[in-house]
Amino acid sequence: MPTHTKTPLSPSVASIRMAVAKLHAVTVTQADLHYVGSITIDEDLVDAAGMVPFQMVQITNQSTGAFWQTYVIAGERGSGIIGLNGAPARHFLPGDKAYVVAEGQVEPSRLHEHVLNVVFVDARNNIVKVEQQRATAKPAGGVA
Repeated sequence: MPTHTKTPLSPSVASIRMAVAKLHAVTVTQADLHYVGSITIDEDLVDAAGMVPFQMVQITNQSTGAFWQTYVIAGERGSGIIGLNGAPARHFLPGDKAYVVAEGQVEPSRLHEHVLNVVFVDARNNIVKVEQQRATAKPAGGVA
Protein backbone atom coordinates (compact mmCIF):
# COMPACT_ATOMS: atom_id res chain seq x y z
CA MET A 1 0.00 0.00 0.00
CA PRO A 2 1.31 3.45 -0.84
CA THR A 3 2.00 5.72 2.08
CA HIS A 4 0.60 9.20 1.97
CA THR A 5 2.93 12.01 2.86
CA LYS A 6 1.78 15.49 3.63
CA THR A 7 2.43 17.90 0.79
CA PRO A 8 4.07 21.08 2.08
CA LEU A 9 2.55 24.45 1.31
CA SER A 10 4.08 26.40 -1.49
CA PRO A 11 6.63 28.91 -0.13
CA SER A 12 4.71 31.64 -1.97
CA VAL A 13 1.66 31.23 0.34
CA ALA A 14 1.70 34.26 2.67
CA SER A 15 -1.39 33.39 4.70
CA ILE A 16 -4.23 30.89 4.87
CA ARG A 17 -7.87 31.81 5.42
CA MET A 18 -8.91 29.91 8.55
CA ALA A 19 -11.87 29.62 10.90
CA VAL A 20 -10.85 31.40 14.10
CA ALA A 21 -14.10 31.36 16.10
CA LYS A 22 -17.45 29.59 16.00
CA LEU A 23 -20.77 30.13 17.70
CA HIS A 24 -22.35 26.67 17.64
CA ALA A 25 -26.12 26.32 17.19
CA VAL A 26 -27.14 29.78 18.36
CA THR A 27 -30.81 30.70 18.20
CA VAL A 28 -31.75 33.60 15.93
CA THR A 29 -33.66 36.12 18.05
CA GLN A 30 -34.52 38.75 15.47
CA ALA A 31 -34.52 39.45 11.75
CA ASP A 32 -34.74 43.06 10.58
CA LEU A 33 -35.06 43.38 6.82
CA HIS A 34 -34.94 47.19 6.89
CA TYR A 35 -31.67 47.53 8.83
CA VAL A 36 -28.34 48.02 7.05
CA GLY A 37 -26.93 44.50 6.59
CA SER A 38 -24.86 42.72 9.23
CA ILE A 39 -25.35 40.35 12.16
CA THR A 40 -25.86 41.71 15.67
CA ILE A 41 -24.38 39.38 18.29
CA ASP A 42 -24.53 39.68 22.09
CA GLU A 43 -21.21 41.21 23.13
CA ASP A 44 -20.68 38.39 25.67
CA LEU A 45 -20.71 35.89 22.78
CA VAL A 46 -18.43 38.10 20.67
CA ASP A 47 -15.91 38.25 23.53
CA ALA A 48 -16.13 34.54 24.42
CA ALA A 49 -15.47 33.54 20.81
CA GLY A 50 -12.64 36.04 20.38
CA MET A 51 -14.46 37.85 17.58
CA VAL A 52 -14.24 41.60 16.99
CA PRO A 53 -16.80 44.07 15.66
CA PHE A 54 -16.77 44.36 11.85
CA GLN A 55 -15.00 40.99 11.49
CA MET A 56 -16.30 38.96 8.56
CA VAL A 57 -18.37 35.91 9.48
CA GLN A 58 -20.15 33.15 7.65
CA ILE A 59 -23.58 32.14 8.91
CA THR A 60 -25.33 28.88 8.11
CA ASN A 61 -29.00 28.23 8.93
CA GLN A 62 -29.18 24.73 10.42
CA SER A 63 -32.82 24.35 9.37
CA THR A 64 -32.71 25.52 5.76
CA GLY A 65 -29.04 25.34 4.81
CA ALA A 66 -29.08 29.02 3.85
CA PHE A 67 -25.57 30.48 3.90
CA TRP A 68 -24.61 34.12 4.25
CA GLN A 69 -21.47 36.17 4.75
CA THR A 70 -21.54 39.50 6.56
CA TYR A 71 -19.85 41.37 9.39
CA VAL A 72 -20.33 41.45 13.17
CA ILE A 73 -21.96 44.26 15.13
CA ALA A 74 -21.70 43.90 18.92
CA GLY A 75 -25.16 43.84 20.52
CA GLU A 76 -26.25 44.51 24.07
CA ARG A 77 -24.20 42.49 26.55
CA GLY A 78 -26.20 39.72 28.23
CA SER A 79 -29.16 40.10 25.84
CA GLY A 80 -28.62 36.83 23.95
CA ILE A 81 -29.27 38.70 20.71
CA ILE A 82 -28.50 37.05 17.40
CA GLY A 83 -30.04 39.42 14.89
CA LEU A 84 -29.83 39.12 11.13
CA ASN A 85 -30.03 42.52 9.49
CA GLY A 86 -30.87 43.49 5.93
CA ALA A 87 -31.11 40.88 3.17
CA PRO A 88 -30.20 37.84 5.35
CA ALA A 89 -33.37 38.53 7.35
CA ARG A 90 -35.17 36.78 4.47
CA HIS A 91 -33.18 33.58 5.14
CA PHE A 92 -32.86 33.51 8.95
CA LEU A 93 -35.99 33.83 11.09
CA PRO A 94 -36.37 34.08 14.86
CA GLY A 95 -36.18 30.60 16.35
CA ASP A 96 -33.88 29.22 13.63
CA LYS A 97 -30.65 27.59 14.77
CA ALA A 98 -27.50 28.88 13.11
CA TYR A 99 -23.73 28.46 13.06
CA VAL A 100 -21.61 31.61 12.97
CA VAL A 101 -17.99 31.15 11.90
CA ALA A 102 -15.48 34.02 12.02
CA GLU A 103 -12.48 33.92 9.78
CA GLY A 104 -8.96 35.25 9.93
CA GLN A 105 -5.62 34.92 8.17
CA VAL A 106 -2.90 32.67 9.60
CA GLU A 107 0.71 32.61 8.44
CA PRO A 108 1.73 29.07 7.37
CA SER A 109 4.61 29.07 9.86
CA ARG A 110 2.08 29.58 12.68
CA LEU A 111 -0.48 26.93 11.70
CA HIS A 112 0.72 24.65 14.50
CA GLU A 113 -0.25 27.40 17.00
CA HIS A 114 -3.70 28.05 15.52
CA VAL A 115 -6.67 27.50 17.83
CA LEU A 116 -10.36 27.62 16.94
CA ASN A 117 -12.58 28.96 19.76
CA VAL A 118 -15.98 27.22 19.76
CA VAL A 119 -18.74 28.68 21.93
CA PHE A 120 -21.63 26.37 22.87
CA VAL A 121 -24.88 27.94 24.06
CA ASP A 122 -28.25 26.97 25.51
CA ALA A 123 -31.64 27.74 23.92
CA ARG A 124 -31.43 31.39 25.10
CA ASN A 125 -27.88 31.89 23.77
CA ASN A 126 -26.33 31.81 27.23
CA ILE A 127 -22.80 30.42 27.15
CA VAL A 128 -22.62 26.79 28.27
CA LYS A 129 -18.94 26.21 27.48
CA VAL A 130 -16.08 27.46 25.36
CA GLU A 131 -13.83 24.86 23.77
CA GLN A 132 -10.52 25.44 22.05
CA GLN A 133 -9.83 23.14 19.12
CA ARG A 134 -6.53 22.67 17.33
CA ALA A 135 -6.21 21.61 13.71
CA THR A 136 -3.91 18.76 14.73
CA ALA A 137 -6.48 17.16 17.04
CA LYS A 138 -9.85 15.62 16.24
CA PRO A 139 -12.70 17.77 17.55
CA ALA A 140 -14.53 16.48 20.60
CA GLY A 141 -18.01 15.14 19.92
CA GLY A 142 -17.57 15.25 16.16
CA VAL A 143 -18.07 19.03 16.03
CA ALA A 144 -16.43 20.58 13.00
